[in-house]
Amino acid sequence: MKTCTTQFLISGRFLAVFLATYFGQASFCAAPPDGGLYVSKVWVADNGDGTYKNPILFADYSDPDVTKAGMNYYMTASSFTCLPGLPILHSKDLVNWTILTHAVQRYPDSAFELPQHGKGIWAPSIRYYNGMFYIIWGDPDNGIYRVRAQLAEGPWEDPLLILPGKGLIDPCPFWDEDGSAWLVHGWAGSRAGVKSLLTVRSMAPDASQVNPEGRHVFDGHEKHPTIEGPKFYKRNGYYYIFAPAGGVSGGWQTVLRSKDIYGPYEERVVLAQGPTPVNGPHQGGWIQTPDGRGWFIHFQDAGAYGRIIHLQPMTWTDDWPAMGVDPDGDGIGQPVLSWQKPEVQGRFPAMTPAESDEFEGDAPGLQWQWQANPNVLWFARIRGTGFLRLFAIALPSVQANLWQAPNLLLQKFPAPDFTATAKVRLVCEDQSVRGGLTVFGQDYACIELAGQEKKIRLRQLICQTAESGKPEKILQEMALDTDTIFLRVQVSSPDAQCRFSYSTDGGQFMPVGELFTAKPGKWVGAKVGLYCLSQAGSKAGGYLDADWFRIE
Repeated sequence: MKTCTTQFLISGRFLAVFLATYFGQASFCAAPPDGGLYVSKVWVADNGDGTYKNPILFADYSDPDVTKAGMNYYMTASSFTCLPGLPILHSKDLVNWTILTHAVQRYPDSAFELPQHGKGIWAPSIRYYNGMFYIIWGDPDNGIYRVRAQLAEGPWEDPLLILPGKGLIDPCPFWDEDGSAWLVHGWAGSRAGVKSLLTVRSMAPDASQVNPEGRHVFDGHEKHPTIEGPKFYKRNGYYYIFAPAGGVSGGWQTVLRSKDIYGPYEERVVLAQGPTPVNGPHQGGWIQTPDGRGWFIHFQDAGAYGRIIHLQPMTWTDDWPAMGVDPDGDGIGQPVLSWQKPEVQGRFPAMTPAESDEFEGDAPGLQWQWQANPNVLWFARIRGTGFLRLFAIALPSVQANLWQAPNLLLQKFPAPDFTATAKVRLVCEDQSVRGGLTVFGQDYACIELAGQEKKIRLRQLICQTAESGKPEKILQEMALDTDTIFLRVQVSSPDAQCRFSYSTDGGQFMPVGELFTAKPGKWVGAKVGLYCLSQAGSKAGGYLDADWFRIE
């Protein structure tokens, strides 16, 4: 069979040089040290004048939690079926963040060899205690897991199931002054049959097991429906549970307090949208800076853009916290859109999680995730070649769309408005080979190269309600007479409108297909990235060589 080749480029600007360190456990490249910084071209929260703007991360770091070790701050977030999972982000000032690594490289459930959309890692908590980092999360189908490490950048221990059960979600550990250890968690109504309930259990000091007998400490059915995502703290003799309620798109932040860990707990709403555009401000973590001031990191549900991250100043009055600003003095804060940066020891330059990738490291950058447990056969990054090779892996079964394709290489939307452009070369050893650029969610769209009759064709396609198995629809298709092509998607706010285009010279881009409105995935925002696939049952495939991928 004749080999068909085509190259395609993604234009943009790469803003920093990576010094990639490859950690022993990691299958993706580790982040550069703080001397090799990446600064986004599309969203930077640091205003450069001592202030910052919200969101501090315009990206889908759902259900964030934060801890402090020394003068460093660490954050993690839900990752669901996207792997590697449990991103570990690092900051010196709570405004500028980079990705260090992922705490989970492979999920400990064989079902995750294929995508398990909406399942997996829900609402983790991260704590630094007694010289060790702990992350504990709930898997609604299996139970509560723990990972831990002496260093945030790893290596992290393999996941340990510390409390089996259905519907156990959103756990948070707490260590009291006497060394006793505790866990608070919520319940997923879809699995447990009950929600809006918080439960406290005793726990082994090393978080290796949790008491199977717990006590319910708060019922939110009457005033705080869907209360979940609890975080456990202690201050001035009070036990505090910070817990969001009211749902992700329109809810509020509730705080509970009691002198006894089992209650009874008083309740107060401490953060709500008010007249601001920040809907549903809740679910996150409280952290304190060296000057004694408090800060609250939380998410906002932004539809296709996912759950984006905000930073609120936090004050205390009569042992109750107020988050954001409280113009009427009723104790219920509202989000700030801009504020003075936290006072920390030193001044630190602007930095952001990486977006563009020159594919010069030994593996894709840490911004990338697969849709299931990674497989070494999905890609190769051979030193000296200058590109990432994505192999045309056959779909797991005869299916009409890509919803169950595990080897989509995707990253989060990084800003309300951005352009992604890429350079790749497609080699077709089988005429079912296809590869290109996608915006992926429950609806998705692609601009791709495909083998057909020993030639390469360019096409743009969409798929709506992919989870239901609906087939893709080709909107435009054309033959190519060049071996080099540039593929691009431009995403525009406020509704994440996506316009696909291509170029033969990298200068003038021509629109192709139709305008596409991005949709979120299952509990995650829309993602953008690359893929190379072949039909189920294909014996020989091909590959897509990605020279670089750039966001501008």
